[in-house]
Amino acid sequence: MGDLLALDFMRQALVAAVLVGLAAPLVGAFLVQRRLSLIGDGIGHVALAGVAVGILTGSMPVLTALVAAIAAAVAVEVIRATGRTSGDMALAVMFYGGIALGVVLISKSPASSPANLTGYLFGAILTTSRADIVVFAALAVVVVAVTWLLRQRFFAVANDEEYARAAGMPVMAYNIALSVLTAVTVVVSMRVVGLLLITALMIIPNASAQLVSRSFRTSLLWASLLGVLSSVGGVVVSFYAETPSGGTIVLIAIATFLVVGAVTAVVSRARRAAHERAERHEHEHGPACGHPTVVHHDHLDYLHDGHRHAPHRDHYDEHDGTERHRPETEEATR
Repeated sequence: MGDLLALDFMRQALVAAVLVGLAAPLVGAFLVQRRLSLIGDGIGHVALAGVAVGILTGSMPVLTALVAAIAAAVAVEVIRATGRTSGDMALAVMFYGGIALGVVLISKSPASSPANLTGYLFGAILTTSRADIVVFAALAVVVVAVTWLLRQRFFAVANDEEYARAAGMPVMAYNIALSVLTAVTVVVSMRVVGLLLITALMIIPNASAQLVSRSFRTSLLWASLLGVLSSVGGVVVSFYAETPSGGTIVLIAIATFLVVGAVTAVVSRARRAAHERAERHEHEHGPACGHPTVVHHDHLDYLHDGHRHAPHRDHYDEHDGTERHRPETEEATR
């Protein structure tokens, strides 16, 4: 690990990985809530056209990509708000037109090469410059700060737009803000994960976090942690294995999801086995049944023939007094 940190370009790559791993899952959490998990792919397609304009004109591709991505994000929300049946078709034309335009323009640039296109599509973190790091850091700080400050409002709008609108919330403004944050995240991530793979880093850590979290706030924290671990782990593995950073990061995120899923399934099965169900119980317990009761968290257990029975739907659960149940619900964003 010491040889890796001794290299200046690897230190820059690790900083970029931390920024992306932190920001992408935060924004992705709300896209999952809105069932717009793949919107990052579409915005990434348009961002490629912005990259191509930057390469062709000799300006900073990051900035031109940012302009194109933000314009696409606003257009997405405007088209969605119209509610027309042709909205999906319009989005498809815009997204695929963006990537087609990007490929054509990059091919016309004197500085173009297949490596340029591959680097932006699938990530080329080792070519990240110090100037890129400064821009990425500023954008990532904005994304993380705004997303965290507005997380309750984003959650309310994503959960139920009609209710939020009836409550007087500016739904359209919040949707546009979230789309713009998505566009900024796509641009921040394009040199690390790639425009075609960034959606995976937005979504997969959130899928893992939902398996171990009991509130939306906790899920955000877990998703960001897993995102950072996947990004940094992917960079380290790609350095030693000489593999592309973007693909390695996504594969580690998927492997993490599979491991978390397997562990939570085993833990859940063990808890069910420890929670013995009373198969037969002829007596119906109630306030007038005459059996003593014991307070057990948010319900009562009835003492009967040396057993502790708790009513649960259409049966009784057997409690031995040693369980430690967690509350099933928690405030979403507390």
